[in-house]
Amino acid sequence: MSTRIHHHAIVPVSLALERLDRAAGRLFPEYSRARLQEWIKSGELTVDGELRRPKDKLAGGEELEIDASIHPISFTAEDIPLDIVYEDADLMVVNKPAGLVIHPGAGNPAGTMLNGLLHYCGALASVPRAGIVHRLDKETTGLVVVAKTIMSQNAIVQQLQARKVSRIYDAVVFGVVDRPGRIDAPIGRNPANRTRMSIQASGKEAVTHYRVVANFPEHTHLEVSLETGRTHQIRVHMGKIGHPLVGDATYGGGFKMPRNKNPELVAALRHMNRQALHARKLSLLHPRTGEPMCFTSDLPGDMADLLAVLDRVA
Repeated sequence: MSTRIHHHAIVPVSLALERLDRAAGRLFPEYSRARLQEWIKSGELTVDGELRRPKDKLAGGEELEIDASIHPISFTAEDIPLDIVYEDADLMVVNKPAGLVIHPGAGNPAGTMLNGLLHYCGALASVPRAGIVHRLDKETTGLVVVAKTIMSQNAIVQQLQARKVSRIYDAVVFGVVDRPGRIDAPIGRNPANRTRMSIQASGKEAVTHYRVVANFPEHTHLEVSLETGRTHQIRVHMGKIGHPLVGDATYGGGFKMPRNKNPELVAALRHMNRQALHARKLSLLHPRTGEPMCFTSDLPGDMADLLAVLDRVA
């Protein structure tokens, strides 16, 4: 069943000559600009009772009125175990395991984290994408924040867009990285293979920072942080500089036999049959109170075991 909402506000003189969609975003901050634009176009957001276009300028003093329906999402709720590390009335933080897809899509119509969220908290059906505001690849582990209300979702998305959300990852890469670095290279869909991403001059801005945690003879443990959040960003960027992630069959070629053919090391590398990438730390401002929040997640067993073997045979 859809939820009916009703709001109104008077446009202050300070917003005179502002576009309707931008003024609406200031007056109704709990909703995203994209949603407000949809309501303007559908006639569910009116100006003095009349239809207007998102780009129309305001004079000040008009009454904006929202009379709209929010339709619940149609995905199926499924009883999928979720490792919830924090929850309050506004958000939750989930520690995602390897193999769990975040959102239904081509090839993954069900069995995703979104389906599990709908089972765990039915109210998320009224929040776009069940509150999911960012994603991790299927085989990447670690922390994901989920908004439990539309207001929280919009606030967290604004933080992401303003680069105020800190995301720090652990990665194990091939080769020896001897100094910290910054990668600034735009990323877009690979024109030869639309399921892959690649460095594209016409792509979206993508900036990655990394520093060395530990060196091994043929591998490096890195701490990686993101300024932007493009699809496969860390995997593409590390491949670009010649240090692809261990276990990344898509961007790194998968298993590589080490020069040191120590059986324990070979077994550990073969066992790492996914990209060695873990979203360890997530920091943001609480969407309602503005309080700084920070969450951490221990390395999953496969990465912890790999690093332990690398250390032993170094």
